[in-house]
Amino acid sequence: MDQKSWWDHAVSRMLWLSGKVGPLFALFVVLLIFGSISPDKFFSTLNLGNVVGQTAVIAIAAIGMTFVIISAGIDLSVGSLVALAGVYATMTMVKVAEMMPGHILIPIAAGIVVGLLTGALCGLINGAVITMGRLPPFIVTLGMLEILRGTALQSADGLPITRLPRGFSQIGNAMWTIPVGNTVIYLPYALLILIPLAILAWFLLKYTVFGMQVYAVGSNEQTARLCGVNVTKVKILVYIIGGITAGLAGILHASRLNSGQPSEAVGMELDIIAAVVVGGGSLMGGEGSILGSVVGALIIRFLRNGCVVVGVSPFVQRIIIGLIIIAAVFIDQLRRRKLSEE
Repeated sequence: MDQKSWWDHAVSRMLWLSGKVGPLFALFVVLLIFGSISPDKFFSTLNLGNVVGQTAVIAIAAIGMTFVIISAGIDLSVGSLVALAGVYATMTMVKVAEMMPGHILIPIAAGIVVGLLTGALCGLINGAVITMGRLPPFIVTLGMLEILRGTALQSADGLPITRLPRGFSQIGNAMWTIPVGNTVIYLPYALLILIPLAILAWFLLKYTVFGMQVYAVGSNEQTARLCGVNVTKVKILVYIIGGITAGLAGILHASRLNSGQPSEAVGMELDIIAAVVVGGGSLMGGEGSILGSVVGALIIRFLRNGCVVVGVSPFVQRIIIGLIIIAAVFIDQLRRRKLSEE
């Protein structure tokens, strides 16, 4: 093998590995950098527990976004939907609590159902307009970003929804404390939502006909249609899934704040999309994984947390996240180019 062939083979191998273990390696690098700068603060068990709890909101929404991006779609309205679902869920809790004073579980359960239905309905609207109107997902969801944000602000009169049932805030904030020797490990209750959801989504993508169809549509929509895949149905379903997970993320976010905030989650769509892309998802469609997206969400949150711990400006944080997105897309394009050449 001559030197050029050896080099091409090495580059191809590295690009292939970047798609398989790149996200885990990137997470390790982030932990190593910030852990070496400020080990006592960054690696404190309380800080790690808080970061994992914060990650749950992004990771849950990123799980649904994974389906959308694999199908070669995009949803820019997800941050606004997180806010809207949180507002409607908390408004429902307050109303039901007023009608049923003394009850705690029923108002919370009613709010959760309304939040999830809000997400599903908005996802259905996105999917239906994109497929039936044959419009670009970027344009449709950009318009929905403004529509949903305006709806959230109008519904709440621009004010936070408070006086929520006692115990609701525990869903997003409470942690188990597990003594291990002289230290205490903190595990957020939010993991009880994130882990089962991630396993279910992984199973759907990996072992069901629907999952195979999602990858097929994202890889080549025309070929998938010729093979008998109902492309319209698949696309609508992935946006509904994305809407439901955004609704769930909105409920969890509202729980963490113990209020419904119509002006919250501005720009959250950047972190959610970045989590999928950094986790190995391709904006061209056909690639992505649930594990990768969850790891991507951890990378984003640990980056933000590490920057705060070491005193990096929040403005610089935005620059770093933007550079990481560009780098992830660049590597994805290189990998695709190499694969097409071989």
